[in-house]
Amino acid sequence: MKLILRIFSLTLLLLFPSLHLNAAPTKAVGKNAKAEPVKKIAPKFDRTTLKGQLLSGFYHTNTKKQTALLKKKIIKAGSKSVPALVEVMKKKVYPDKSRWLATLLLGRVMGKKSAPYIAKFMDHPSWVLRMAALKTLLALKQTKYGGYFAKLLKDKSFIVRTQALDNIRLLGLTKYAPHVWSMLYDKKNYYENKKTKISKRTNLIKSAVTAMGDLKFQKAKDPLFKMIQKKRYSDMFNEIEYSLEKITGKRSPKGNRQIKRMFWKKQGLAALSI
Repeated sequence: MKLILRIFSLTLLLLFPSLHLNAAPTKAVGKNAKAEPVKKIAPKFDRTTLKGQLLSGFYHTNTKKQTALLKKKIIKAGSKSVPALVEVMKKKVYPDKSRWLATLLLGRVMGKKSAPYIAKFMDHPSWVLRMAALKTLLALKQTKYGGYFAKLLKDKSFIVRTQALDNIRLLGLTKYAPHVWSMLYDKKNYYENKKTKISKRTNLIKSAVTAMGDLKFQKAKDPLFKMIQKKRYSDMFNEIEYSLEKITGKRSPKGNRQIKRMFWKKQGLAALSI
C-alpha cells in the first residue's frame, strides 16, 4: 500500500510541477483581506543648498525655537528664499502650520509684489491657506481684493468668514458693507441647539453688527433703531449702540438701558420725520 501511495504522489508531481504537497497555505486575498499599511516616506532634501535647508526646516519644524530660527534665516535670505516658500505653499507634504507660515513670510519678504500670487490661495481647497492668504493680504493693506473678501464672507469655514469680515472692516471697504449686513441672514452664522431646536447667534453676528458702524453703513441705521428696542437683541445691545453712534454721530446719555433706548427711539423718530 505504501508503495502504491508513493507512486501516486510521484505521478501528481510529474503532471503538476507547481504543486507542493507540503507547502503552507497562502494568505487569503479578497474583500476581507487587510491591506498592508503604506509607510510615509519623508522627502530627501539637498542640505548643501539654501532651498534644501529651508525645505527641510519647514518639513521638520516642531518647536517654537526651530520656527524662530527658520523665520530668522528666511528674512536674512530675502528674495533668495522665495522658491522654497512657494514650494511649501503648493505641496501637501508639508504640515499645515508650515504652509501657513510660508504664506505669511512670502508676504513679508516680497511685500506688495507677492499679493497677486498670494491672492490665488483665497480659492485654495484648504481653509488654512485661504485664511493665511486673507491675513497676509490684510497685513499688506491690499484693498483691491475686496470682491474676494466679500465672497469669502460666505465661506464654509467659520474662521475664514471671520477673517474676511476683519479684512473688509479694518481696510475700510465701505463698498462691501451690504455684503457684511447680509451675514445676519446667513444660516451658517447661527448654531442650532440640538435639544430645543432653537437657533442662536454666533459671535460672528455681533462682529458684523459692529462692522456696520465702522463702515458707516447708512442703510443699516433704521433696522438698528428697531433692533435696539427689542429684548431679543439684548445680547447685542452694546454692538448695536456702537454702530448707531458711529453712523449717526450721536452719543447716548449715561444711564441704564431704558434711558438709552428712549434716546435712540427719539433719534429714530426724528430720522423718519426728516
